[in-house]
Amino acid sequence: MKKRIVICVALFFFLMGWSPAASQPQETSAHDYSPALRVIGTWLEAMRDYDRLPGISVAVVSDQDILFSGGYGLADVEKKVPAGPDTIYSICSISKLFTSVAIMRNRDAGRLRLEDRIADLLPWFDLEQQFEDSGPITVRSVLTHSSGLPREADYPYWTGPEFPFPTREQIKAKLGGQKTLYPASTYFQYSNLGLTLLGEVVVEVSGVPYDRYIRDHILKPLQMDDTRTELPESLWGGKLATGYSALKRDGSRESVPLFQAKGIMPAAGFSSTAEDLARFAAWQLRLLENGGEEIIKASTLREMHRVHWVDPDWETAWGLGFSVSEVDGRSMVGHGGSCPGYRTGLKIDPRKKKAFVAMINAQGVSPDKYINGMRAVLKKAEGAEREKTASEADLEAYAGTYTAQPWSGETVVLPWYGKLAVLGLPSSNPASGLTLYRHIEGDVFRRIRKDDTLGEELVFERDESRRVHRMWRNSNYSVKQK
Repeated sequence: MKKRIVICVALFFFLMGWSPAASQPQETSAHDYSPALRVIGTWLEAMRDYDRLPGISVAVVSDQDILFSGGYGLADVEKKVPAGPDTIYSICSISKLFTSVAIMRNRDAGRLRLEDRIADLLPWFDLEQQFEDSGPITVRSVLTHSSGLPREADYPYWTGPEFPFPTREQIKAKLGGQKTLYPASTYFQYSNLGLTLLGEVVVEVSGVPYDRYIRDHILKPLQMDDTRTELPESLWGGKLATGYSALKRDGSRESVPLFQAKGIMPAAGFSSTAEDLARFAAWQLRLLENGGEEIIKASTLREMHRVHWVDPDWETAWGLGFSVSEVDGRSMVGHGGSCPGYRTGLKIDPRKKKAFVAMINAQGVSPDKYINGMRAVLKKAEGAEREKTASEADLEAYAGTYTAQPWSGETVVLPWYGKLAVLGLPSSNPASGLTLYRHIEGDVFRRIRKDDTLGEELVFERDESRRVHRMWRNSNYSVKQK
């Protein structure tokens, strides 16, 4: 039976220190992830500040549920518009996944084959093949970025401040002046030009304009109402986040002018939200579980998720449109996006039925950092839940942020499945950064070592009103801030 994404509206706790813009964790899974989601929310809010991001929006999918979604910081710094899970960002190269799905949908309909030559599908394709012994440039080789095509159309559209993206006509006009970089099926060479050409293939074989095809056959059926093949200019600086540059030496970021990818749309033009990309991921998990056909066949999606190309360096693997990587002994599929003012990421773990989205309205920081952090905390929580113990102590009394200066930014204490978790911030890996303590008596806890023996004491001190106001470790104390 098909499930639908449900966002739980009940707030199960107030996450200490969260700004009004930060969404609360929402538990809809059979697992009790609430302690983990609290850690994730606290970590994300802090890292938004420490990494000096304008804003970041995230979502975590568990099968058909949005397990967690939130926004931190600002969609527009000058206007003080808060970022949320429904904030729109440029998703740049994640656009390629929609083009790839469109290609495979047309393949399923018998309008093309993966071994078809691009030159046979696009009569105007006149890019020079400079290697006489090269194999053909096919749909498959373009989907796997092994076609030997150059990375870009011959225009400087990644150069600011104008970002002069070419039109479809301009791309065609200069294509004959470009040449292949390698023989086909020799090396991995990421190519925005290649996926742009596949967008043109969709138009050619379907007889429908690209944006209408994507809207009618993918976005509408999945109810992805805030996903577009362009950036909605009328919403810029509001629901559409303003993009910002990488950090300069003085720690500031500059706003980046709004751009439109124009002819590069199939490779880099889309915009979306964390919640819409969560729906896109949930559709894939649903199709893989239920089988049958929904937009494309389940067998086709499995085919897209499998590795079809491994670079000779054995470090880069690609499916049909999807990046494929090995994590914890299983395949993780997805794609990243990097456009002027925006970084985004989508990763799907089909076997665990989980997916992760991170969207940032700035350059210079990879969304993988936040995706990997969220995934690792959930994994740690699954083991901790099985070993959950009851505690006589009111663990919430100790929860809060404690001073850690000048040694680090701050120390956070949070309940963790019958124990206390202590996390120093900033932290690039919140799961490995958690130190766990077991309640002994009164306000005394002891560190749990990896072999489950107990280490040094963690002692909390209360003030005259019986509120915890200090934390003692190794004969030194930290003052509770909030």
